Amino acid sequence: MFDLPFTLTSLKAAYEDGMKPRDIIEEVYRRIETIGDPGIFIHLIDMAEVIETAEALGDYDPAKPLWGVPFVAKDNIDVAGKPTTAGCPAYEYTASEDAFVIAKLKAAGALLVGKTNLDQFATGLVGVRSPYQPPKNSVDPALVPGGSSSGSAVAVGHGIVSFSLGTDTAGSGRVPGALNNIVGLKPTLGALSASGVVPACRTLDTVSIFALTVEDAYAVFQVTAKYDDKDAFARKTGAAPLAHVPLNLKVGVPDGATIEFCGDKVQERSFADTVALLKANGVEIVEIDFTPFYDVADMLYEGAWVAERHTVIEDLMRDTPEAVHPVTREVVGKALGLSATDAFRGMYKLKELARKTEKVLADVDLLCVPTMPTFFSVADLEADPIGPNSLNGTYTNFVNLLDMCGLAVPVSARNDGKPGNVTLLAQAGRDSFLASIGAGLERLAPHTLGATGWALPLLLDANPYPQDDELAVAVCGAHMSGMPLNHELVSRGARFLEATTTSDAYALYALAGGPPKRPGLVRERAGAGNTIDLEVWALPSSQVGSFLAGIPAPLGLGKVELADGRMVTGFICEADGIADAEDISHLGSWREFAARGRSSAAGVSAEQMHAK
Repeated sequence: MFDLPFTLTSLKAAYEDGMKPRDIIEEVYRRIETIGDPGIFIHLIDMAEVIETAEALGDYDPAKPLWGVPFVAKDNIDVAGKPTTAGCPAYEYTASEDAFVIAKLKAAGALLVGKTNLDQFATGLVGVRSPYQPPKNSVDPALVPGGSSSGSAVAVGHGIVSFSLGTDTAGSGRVPGALNNIVGLKPTLGALSASGVVPACRTLDTVSIFALTVEDAYAVFQVTAKYDDKDAFARKTGAAPLAHVPLNLKVGVPDGATIEFCGDKVQERSFADTVALLKANGVEIVEIDFTPFYDVADMLYEGAWVAERHTVIEDLMRDTPEAVHPVTREVVGKALGLSATDAFRGMYKLKELARKTEKVLADVDLLCVPTMPTFFSVADLEADPIGPNSLNGTYTNFVNLLDMCGLAVPVSARNDGKPGNVTLLAQAGRDSFLASIGAGLERLAPHTLGATGWALPLLLDANPYPQDDELAVAVCGAHMSGMPLNHELVSRGARFLEATTTSDAYALYALAGGPPKRPGLVRERAGAGNTIDLEVWALPSSQVGSFLAGIPAPLGLGKVELADGRMVTGFICEADGIADAEDISHLGSWREFAARGRSSAAGVSAEQMHAK
């Protein structure tokens, strides 16, 4: 019996000190017995079987990133030889093979303990729509546990396992995280294979990840985010290492007229505190009209997507409707009154609404929203099984419809002791970027892990070096973070490495012509110039060509010497390009020049900018 935190860093240290996986698995089952919540699991694997699998791992192998790490999976994800129910006994079947993501986790050394409870057919955000006994919230049993991935979140919240798999269509990988004071990572659609996963809305589903820390959740993402050519919806997104967070981020938040807390002043205060924390750490907060996002969210349980849910359980709804949970039957049953015409009208409307959000998303680096507007109790759901569920989706229902990735991040507890949590959102493919931001945010807002009382472990260093398939590129102008052309880097999957300066051998000019003004970096003699602020970004090698194609004369690429003597690829200016240019070397920074209003780029659209 011991109180070892089941974070990846703690387990790695324990295994390096000689602990055996058998010891960890025995502790897992002791915790399950101590907690005494029979609603967490639909199928708990026999401890002897898990120990046998653990011992088959052999000696500790640090090359396997999840060696000896216990986890659970939502019971709509197949495990070879085990039943899959999707929360419906009449639907049960025995899986012939592992789901793609399960196979990847096992290959990385992870140990599956069991399959967890859920809102039936992954329809719900409350966690109590199950014919099995619902699990209890790990933090406060009076609160709903959150759905549909209820058991998966509760298991992590109690510290039974290190991480768990859920699924997310409308927020099921985020809301349960917030309710249980843990991280909920909702990947870009298609980043994690859906092979071997019972769908809810196939076009909008993704496997999701719960963990005690952002770093742990992202480590699991890196293992599972592999392309599966057998999944027609799979996408090649990659999983770049976590990176240091750039300064001068623009973060969009709902404005005062459109933010919604259902009258919960404590939740309102908690979110405001997090926004103030971001602002105090150099983030520019941009308040936006959230109406278009709410309008998209309203689409999820209308037309095409309700009909898509119906495709999964059509036979049950027709032949044995009593096998379907009454609330699930009511929600999905709306499909019977819809036509193909209604479906197309819904898809057209979604495209029109999505267009309205595009400019908002283009003007910020990411969004930060409350994960949910307020908290609901089990008693609230008994009184009204539909209303609270819908409100839980206020800030989640639009995300997959708009093809965004999301990350629910625990922050400091509310004034009344309930968990604090916000969700970070960005365009598809920016999972690494969100995780890098989230890993920093969770440390700015002190909190304990789940319901365990454990403290955050020390953060492993974000990788500050380019990988084999990346090129380090130094930028000193409008491609720096928070500047108008930074999106040309991040949209190509570039990640921030560091803010630094050149050696003292450079001059910086505001080139003639424009608008817009452009910076020119020119090398002089060592010691005869100035140090100039710049940022170094790691650009995927596959994106270098398209990025460089837009470089205008007299700018080009060459080697730039950094303050510590390193030479990296960066933007430099031809010597004859500085004719009639303004020498701004004494400012030491293009950002400072722009801030002083000397650049005529003000008011010019990002598409017109060419400064590098």
